[in-house]
Order: sequence, then structure tokens, then C-alpha cells
Amino acid sequence: MALGSVDEVLMFLGLAAFCAGFVDAIVGGGGLIQVPALFGSFPSQSAASLFGTNKVASVSGTSFAAWRYLRVVRLPWTVVVPAVLSAGVFSWVGASLVSLLPRVVAQPLVLFLLVVVAAATLRKPTLGLVHEPRFEGGRAMLASALVGSALGFYDGFFGPGTGAFLIFVFVRWFGYDFLHASAASKMVNVTTNFGALLFFIPQGEVIWAAAFVMAGCNIAGSFLGTRTAVRRGSAFVRVFFLGLLAVMILRMAWTTAELMAWVDPI
Repeated sequence: MALGSVDEVLMFLGLAAFCAGFVDAIVGGGGLIQVPALFGSFPSQSAASLFGTNKVASVSGTSFAAWRYLRVVRLPWTVVVPAVLSAGVFSWVGASLVSLLPRVVAQPLVLFLLVVVAAATLRKPTLGLVHEPRFEGGRAMLASALVGSALGFYDGFFGPGTGAFLIFVFVRWFGYDFLHASAASKMVNVTTNFGALLFFIPQGEVIWAAAFVMAGCNIAGSFLGTRTAVRRGSAFVRVFFLGLLAVMILRMAWTTAELMAWVDPI
């Protein structure tokens, strides 16, 4: 970061965080905006510091979005609580095992799963437009705990696309509409983000000057995003969700191609 450019960098990061908060509040995926902005602004900082700074901003906006959704969307706590608790635990497990699966294996798998999610959503035009929960009682709690464990582990282990995967599972498996699924996914994401910060903050891996600015802007974007989603309804969220998937697939395909180009042929 060049001397005398601090204000410009913080303004740029604040704008990125605002846009990320807006997108993340509706369908998740704010990290697609914030993380590249941080890496471009602080090329000499460690990746851990940049991810820690991103998590401070993200958890601020996600917590605010969850609170806003809960004011207008009724969620069955027998489903949400097991997912939240298991996600928090297994995000730690995933983080501790992150070195066991090479990125060259994990990234193509994630790309494949994103394509499957997009295809399944497009195949059924009414998917996520009607709220018809499928599970009740003990079955709901068990299914929720399984989802939280699997995606909590994934978020700690690798991460990209977690919000999109959560929304899709709540829509496709639990029978939620996109608005309820987005609200439920925010509750789970809050837990996984806090879990990550419990590692980054004690290690000193946060650029606090940037984190505070980005957190405030992320909350502002989250306010506008949740307000837009609630007012426009599930049909709007569905379109936004498909748009996010398209961006994620293109970006993941590009980075996967670059990654594979560095792999030595056997």
C-alpha cells in the first residue's frame, strides 16, 4: 500500500464491503467481493490476516442480516438450533483438518457441486417459491444437525460457496422458500464466522483499521440487502441466487483452470 493512499484504500474497501453486505444478505457469497478487494489492497499482508479481516466484516453484516430476517421471517427453532450448534463444532473440525485434502482435489469438486446446484434449481422453475417444510419433530432436528455438521465442516475446511449450498439444501431438502432459506442460512453462517474469528483474533491475524471500516459498511449493505429481499420476496431471491451461482461457477472455473495448469502431469 503506497504512502499517502490509506484513505483511498479504506474508501475502496468500504465500497467493496457495502456491496458484499448487500449480496451476502440476500443469497450469501459476499466473500467473492471482499476477499479479492483485500488481497488487491494489501499485497504484502499474509493471507491469514486478510481472511481474518474479511471475517470481522462478514460476521458483522451476517449477524445484522440474521437479526433483520428474524424480525419478519418466522423460523422453526427445532430446525435452526441443531444446524447452528453442529455447524459451529464441525467448522472447527474442518479447520483442523484443512491440510489433509489438496486444493487441487477440493476445488474441482466444489465447481462440480456448484454446477449441480444451478442445474437442479433451473430444472424446477417453482423450486423455492413455495414454503412447504417437510420435516417435523425429531426428524427435523436430526436432518438439521446433519446439514449443519456437513456444511460447517466444509466452511472450516475449504469455504467457497457455503452460503449458496446452505440455501439450496434448505430449499431442496427442507422444502423452504428462498426467503426462509436465506434467513436460516444466515443463522448458520454467523456461527461458522464466529468460529473462525476465535482462531484469527488471538493469533493477531486482523488488520483492525480496515476491519472496522469494512464492518460498518458491510452492515449498511446488509441493511439494504435484507430490506430488498423481504420486500421483493422469494421470486427475487431465486433470480439473485441463480445470478450468484453463475458468477461463482465462472470464477471457480477460471481459478481451477489456473490451478490445474500448475499441476505437474503424472
